[in-house]
Amino acid sequence: MTTFLIVLAAAAQAYLLGSVDTGILISKYLYHDDVRTHGSGAAGMTNMLRTFGKKAAAFTAAGDVLKGVLAVCIGRWLFGFLPENAAVSPYLGVYMTAILAVVGHSKPIYFGFKGGKGVLVAGGAILAIQPILLPFLALIFLACLLPTGMVSLGSITMAASYPILTLIYGLLKGFVAGDLAVCVIGAAIMGGMVIYMHRANIQRIREGKEYRFGQKHKK
Repeated sequence: MTTFLIVLAAAAQAYLLGSVDTGILISKYLYHDDVRTHGSGAAGMTNMLRTFGKKAAAFTAAGDVLKGVLAVCIGRWLFGFLPENAAVSPYLGVYMTAILAVVGHSKPIYFGFKGGKGVLVAGGAILAIQPILLPFLALIFLACLLPTGMVSLGSITMAASYPILTLIYGLLKGFVAGDLAVCVIGAAIMGGMVIYMHRANIQRIREGKEYRFGQKHKK
């Protein structure tokens, strides 16, 4: 019963924290608008940048990363109270909370279940779980962004690379099979969610209509 309550508490805090959508709050209280009615309709940094400018985008990015970090840190702390005989991988708590924070961001309970795509929230979660992977993910992102100007392409490629990098990292660190499986599956779910949330972007990339960084958005 104790194990169930701890897992439930960790899951609930991650989803509810993820649902505090920074972009929506900033657009509502600072600009008296809803970013979801502009551009791509997402409440993420890219849409905030092209709708309200650099300051709004910076605040949005900071808030999204922070809640990813907090969700994982709180989840790790709560899982520290599990009974010794619980036989639960220590990585289950961090990946479960990371996934639910991304779910909360993309489907926020406070804002009609319409939020952002979760890239920066996932980035914050990775910062709390495996910060050593972030430079490699950043390089992958830039390698796609710089020649194309497409933030979405960088995000999609980065999300697809994350479980592969997690597998390599786990093998190099000598993780036991159970922990390695939890990490790779958790990373694959996180990456898959981010890619799924970019499905409209993938279609626009195929059609040659995707927004490129610095391009004026056509209303």
